[in-house]
Amino acid sequence: QRQRKAFGRRSEAMAHRMDNVYENPLTKRYASMEMSFLWSADKKFSTWRRIWLALAESQQELGLEITDEQLDEMRANLENIDYEFAEKKEKELRHDVMSHIHAFGVVCPKARPVIHLGATSCFVVDNTEQIQTFDSLKMVHSKLVVLMDRLAEFATEHREVATLGFTHFQPAQLVTVGKRACLWLQDFMLDYQRLVREMDDFPLRGVKGTTGTQASFLELFEGDHDKVVKLNELVLGKLGFKRAIGVSGQTYTRKLDFFVLSVLSGIAQSAHKMATDIRLLANMKEIEEPFGKSQVGSSAMAYKRNPMRSERICSLSRFVMSLLDNAAMTHSTQWLERTLDDSANRRLILPEAFLGIDAVLTIAIDVVTGLHVWPQVIQAHVMKELPFMATENILMECVKKGGDRQTLHEVIREHSMAAGQRVKAEGADNDLLDRIREDANFAPVHDHLDELVNPLNFVGRAPQQVLEFIEEEITPILKANAEIIDGHVQTGLNV
Repeated sequence: QRQRKAFGRRSEAMAHRMDNVYENPLTKRYASMEMSFLWSADKKFSTWRRIWLALAESQQELGLEITDEQLDEMRANLENIDYEFAEKKEKELRHDVMSHIHAFGVVCPKARPVIHLGATSCFVVDNTEQIQTFDSLKMVHSKLVVLMDRLAEFATEHREVATLGFTHFQPAQLVTVGKRACLWLQDFMLDYQRLVREMDDFPLRGVKGTTGTQASFLELFEGDHDKVVKLNELVLGKLGFKRAIGVSGQTYTRKLDFFVLSVLSGIAQSAHKMATDIRLLANMKEIEEPFGKSQVGSSAMAYKRNPMRSERICSLSRFVMSLLDNAAMTHSTQWLERTLDDSANRRLILPEAFLGIDAVLTIAIDVVTGLHVWPQVIQAHVMKELPFMATENILMECVKKGGDRQTLHEVIREHSMAAGQRVKAEGADNDLLDRIREDANFAPVHDHLDELVNPLNFVGRAPQQVLEFIEEEITPILKANAEIIDGHVQTGLNV
C-alpha cells in the first residue's frame, strides 16, 4: 500500500515536468518503480520513524517511563512527514537527523520528549540504510532467480542446436546453443550463491550509542548491562532482524557496503559477459534480442536492427562495476570511530548501485525471454567450418575400410588447402566435401559422408551436460524459489 501511494505521487510528479533541472536517468528511464521506492524519501524517513518507535517501545518494555499514549501518537504519524518543515529546519540546523526529530516532534507533541532517547544519528541512519539495502537485496534475489529460470528454459530448448564454438573469437570445436547459455547461467548461479550467503549473514548496526560503547543506554538503565543487551535484542526483533554487527564505532563498518556492492558487481559482470556474447552473435545473425515492431535501429540506416537492449545491459553493468572501487576507498579512508566524508558519497553509490543492477536484471529478463535463434544461419556457419573439423573422422573411417592412413592424410591435406584457398581468395563456399565426394580415395565413405559430418557428432556431451547441469545445479534453486518465479509479472521496458 505504501508503495502504491508512492507510485501515485511519482505519477503526479511526472505530470508536472521539470525540464530545467537534471534528472537521474536511473529513476526516470531504467530502474523499476519498486526499486526506486526502496531508496525514496518516503521509505527512508518513514523507516527512521519506525526505528524511533521500535526504540521507544523497547525502552518502555524495559522499564523507562514512556507511556502508551506517547507510543500511540508515534504509531499514528509514521508516514505523516512534513518535508517542507524538515527541509527548512535542516537549513537552520545543518543536521538532517535533528531536523526530522523536530518534524516528528511537531506531529507527536506528547511523544516529543522521548523521541531518539539515548540514540545517536547513526542509530537511525545506518540501521535504515541496512534495512533499505536488505530489502533491495531481496528484490535483486527475486529478479535473479527469474532470469535463471528463463535461461534454464532457453538452454534446455536449444541443447541440441549445434553451433560453432569460438576461442580467441576464431572458429573452434562445435558446442551447442544451449551449452553456451549454460555458461551464462552458471555465472548467475555463482552470483546467486554469493547473494544468498550475504543475505543470510546480513546484520543491522543495532543499538550501539555514539561511539559504539552503548554508554548512553547504560546511563539510561542506571548501569544495568543486561537491560542494554536486551534493548538491542528487542529493537532488532521489532525491525525484523536477528543479528547486529558485533562491535561498531559510530557507524557500522563500511566493509559491509563493499561486500554488498561486490555481489552486485558480480551480477553486473555476468550480465555484461552474456550481453556481449549476444551482441557478437547478433552481428553474425545467429541469435537476436527482441525487436519491437516499430523499433528504429538507426536514424540514418533504416534497415538496421541494433542490439540496443544488450548494449544497455553492458553500459549499466559497467557503471555498477565501477562503484565497487568507490566502496573500497570509502571503507579504507574512515578514521578511527568515524568520519563524515563517507556520507555524501554513500548517498550516491548505495541507491545507484541497486537502481543500476535492478535495471540490468529487468532488461536481461526481457532479452532472454524474447531471445530469437536462427538455426539455418547457425547451420550455414557451421558447414563453412565443419568440413575441416571432420577430416580426421573421415580419414579414420577410410582407414577402417582398408585405406592407407599416410596416403589419405596427404590427399585430404591437399584438398583442405585448396578449399581454404578458394574460401579466402574467391569468397566462395567451402567445397571440401564436394572434393572428397569426387575423389576415389574416399569411396568407402561416399555413401554415408553426410552422416559422418552431422554436426551433432561433433558436440561431444554438450546436450547431456545441459540436462545434467540444470538438473543437478539449477533445478533445486528454481524449486526453492518457485513461488517467486510463478508470481513474476513480466513488464515492458520504459524505453
